[in-house]
Amino acid sequence: MKENRVRIQELNEENWYECCQLELSTEQLPFIEPNAISIAQSKFETTLKPFAIYFDSKVVGFLMFNTVPEELDGHWVYRIMVDESHQGRGIGKAATDLMLKEMKESLNVNRIVVGYHPDNLGAHHLYRSLGFVDHGDRFGREMAVIKEM
Repeated sequence: MKENRVRIQELNEENWYECCQLELSTEQLPFIEPNAISIAQSKFETTLKPFAIYFDSKVVGFLMFNTVPEELDGHWVYRIMVDESHQGRGIGKAATDLMLKEMKESLNVNRIVVGYHPDNLGAHHLYRSLGFVDHGDRFGREMAVIKEM
């Protein structure tokens, strides 16, 4: 997988509906809200910044982060998902790396935080591979991992 085949683009009138059509595997459904819910949330919580994930010219995923710091004095990643039919190809990792770079460049962040359910092993492996560290922080059903930038 070459990262240059993966790109992220801010959500707009041309890609939002495609993001709503993306699907998770049955095993992942308990761990993440549907993209339509996240998109609606971004319209009411205006500090959230949603993006479509592209592989070549096709929308294959969705991500969203907050543009202001929150708990643990960090900027939180709210969503990262790749359509079930495109998983296992490194797209999620490449898109997450692009998101981290975007957050660093546009917001000059020092700390990025991601929360996820401890049983979500795919998320656990992804974030660990990108340098996120578990310091034992827990928020309800979710654990929070931190990456210092």
